[in-house]
Amino acid sequence: QIQLVESGGGLVQPGSSLTLSCAPTSVLWRIEVMGWYRQIPGKPRELVATADRRGDTNYADSVKARFTVWRTISNSTVFLQMNSLKSEDSAVYFCYSKDIGQVESWGQGTQVTVSS
Repeated sequence: QIQLVESGGGLVQPGSSLTLSCAPTSVLWRIEVMGWYRQIPGKPRELVATADRRGDTNYADSVKARFTVWRTISNSTVFLQMNSLKSEDSAVYFCYSKDIGQVESWGQGTQVTVSS
């Protein structure tokens, strides 16, 4: 598995923006897909957005047009720009990667709270 280090969570007001970032600590060449999932206590982890090595992206319907995911291919850092945040976006956000051997890795999670 690949170790993923996340940063950027926090407490923001509704309508605000926040950017999350995540970088692997090693074996960059093996990573095919990187992205983000989120989880609310008592509910399954759900897809937010992913980007593959070619730059193709995939978004959950609930975040399309508000969130943008991108990655720097050179070092495989992945970013999630979150705009127009809503209270229902509050969750623990987990960085995700899948390598060429289809092995999945997860970050430790970062809390995002949207509240007035």
